[in-house]
Amino acid sequence: MLRFLTIAILLFLYLLLGIPVLGIEWIIGKFNKEKEDYQCLRMVQWTFKLMLKVTGAEITVIGEENIPDEAVLFIGNHRSYFDILLTYSRCKRLTGYVAKKEMLKYPLLRDWMKRLYCLFLDRENPREGLKTILQAIDYVKKGISICIFPEGTRNDGEEGSMLPFHSGSFKIAEKSGCAIIPISMNNTAEIFENHLPFVRKTHVIIEYGKPIYMKDMDKAQKKNISEYCQNIIRETTEKNRALV
Repeated sequence: MLRFLTIAILLFLYLLLGIPVLGIEWIIGKFNKEKEDYQCLRMVQWTFKLMLKVTGAEITVIGEENIPDEAVLFIGNHRSYFDILLTYSRCKRLTGYVAKKEMLKYPLLRDWMKRLYCLFLDRENPREGLKTILQAIDYVKKGISICIFPEGTRNDGEEGSMLPFHSGSFKIAEKSGCAIIPISMNNTAEIFENHLPFVRKTHVIIEYGKPIYMKDMDKAQKKNISEYCQNIIRETTEKNRALV
């Protein structure tokens, strides 16, 4: 319980102390937008790394060299709230996450998310969902990576299980021409979700797959891209279960 309370306090303090920081960064952005963007990115990453340190998690990372130095579409399995901390803390480039629209209910948190190019997806409204995907495509074309969990929600099933991937997520890569980087994560739910409300030490495996370019695929392969990527993640997480 002490770890959970410490993480909650860290988040609260960051959001509270971040109020004037948002204002300062807004002013910096008027003169140097890139400097503002990367300062915000590094501040959030520093906080996420501190929170992960509090969890006591041992983190093994495989294949990070597979990520090209360009805007990409990250796609991954999703079993824990800590998946965001684990992956975002390692982003070298500006990266926006696609989150559910309900996150807009939380003041300050939503302001930081917007500042970091996060997008809010309304899956109940196809028209609004399309606008979100189009905005994500535009971000990638401007050099900002996008991370999305194609299951659409956090999967609370057994370790190794996954919900079906939504094919619409892959339109971002198809229309922008960027690489898809699969992220396979093992044991992340053991940090918190498997024993609420306690945060416990555990061993987490993160593996980044090789880049996948849809432009190199034929029509049939493009049609089945969601299943193709999900199989890669399924096979990788199964392989890495022996390492946990």
